[in-house]
Amino acid sequence: MATAFLAPLGRTVRASAHRTVRSIEDRTSADRDRAIDGLRALALLAVPTGHWLLGGFALDADGALHNASPLSAFGFLSPASWVLQMLGIFFLVGGHASVLSFRRAAERGGSTGDWLRGRLVRLGRPVLGVTAAWAVLLPLLYGLGVPEATLRTGATLVIQPLWFVGVYAVITALTPYCVRAARRMGAWAAAPLLAAVAVVDFLRYGPFGDAMPSWLSLLNLLPGWMFAYQLGVSWGERRLGRRAAWSLLLGGAALFAALLLFFHYPASMVGVPGQDRTNSHPPSLLVLALAAAQSGAAILLRDRLARLLRRPALWAPVVIINLSAMTILCWHQTAMLSAAVPASFLGPVPGLTIAPDTLGWLLARLAWLPVFAAALLLIGRTTRRFEAPWTGVTRARRAVAALLAAGFAVFALGLA
Repeated sequence: MATAFLAPLGRTVRASAHRTVRSIEDRTSADRDRAIDGLRALALLAVPTGHWLLGGFALDADGALHNASPLSAFGFLSPASWVLQMLGIFFLVGGHASVLSFRRAAERGGSTGDWLRGRLVRLGRPVLGVTAAWAVLLPLLYGLGVPEATLRTGATLVIQPLWFVGVYAVITALTPYCVRAARRMGAWAAAPLLAAVAVVDFLRYGPFGDAMPSWLSLLNLLPGWMFAYQLGVSWGERRLGRRAAWSLLLGGAALFAALLLFFHYPASMVGVPGQDRTNSHPPSLLVLALAAAQSGAAILLRDRLARLLRRPALWAPVVIINLSAMTILCWHQTAMLSAAVPASFLGPVPGLTIAPDTLGWLLARLAWLPVFAAALLLIGRTTRRFEAPWTGVTRARRAVAALLAAGFAVFALGLA
């Protein structure tokens, strides 16, 4: 009887999926650069995958959750972070897409200011939405008995990926200058950014590092992430070809190996509790070496990826992921917390509330990944509306949302 019920249901699901795939394919313009969208989707998926695999929790005696990392116990997992750290690809594709969008706006007679406002508003709406929503959730969860320490852990995780949006917004505002640099210098326009990060790293890790102020590393924040973006702008301006791409791939890989083997950079691309050095916050020279190699590989594989994505069944997921980009970025940590916070009331749960220091935890966490993905899908069905224009929302409501978001940021950053 169950088979008789499930068989028609399966046919209905397949038919619906086929219609969706065909609809997406039919609405895709012939000149759409599918490879760029494919690279962006790959980089987007790496963010939640990396956070879900390399981020864990430990339950204290009071039943509160605290952040923990499996990399503290399993250093051999560090190479996984080389694959999952794909922000270099994201900035590369962002630079490429921005220069094309900027060019189209200029051809239509639009101003730089109007173009920039449009880009920033699209970035800002989802961030405002998730932070305002969490500002409302915090007192509700506290009233339900969730410990304050758990709420602070959750707030930190939610706001952690959002630094990227602020940096990306600043870099986007610099797009006109990136375009000028690309037209004058081609791929070499990114070289001064690499040099700036190298100088800062030498000052903070070299023979005089102990005498340097702690804030010195912040000087790497803008040039470190702007490096791949500038490469993307040069690519979009057709000033970065296959020869330069091979140089980026081989040179980046060689620099990456040298920094690990001879200059003792941490192997992990993400922060590990207990280590006094980190590569990503803010980016070190190792991050730029990885970004260079990834960028070179992406450019060389562009045509092959474009041909692969001519298949409608592969292209449809790419479109859906790109349409939900900010939703994925803003809400993937909430998806993980939606499982971990209720589980904390049950005590130790393998792969979720147990400290990530055993091989059993790794296997259990892999089993939890589909649960996190399903939770993100359910959450995204409601929260994706934050990506769309907020039509009909009054100024008063926007002001309230902004105040709630600011209050959440204060709490998450430990200022309250």
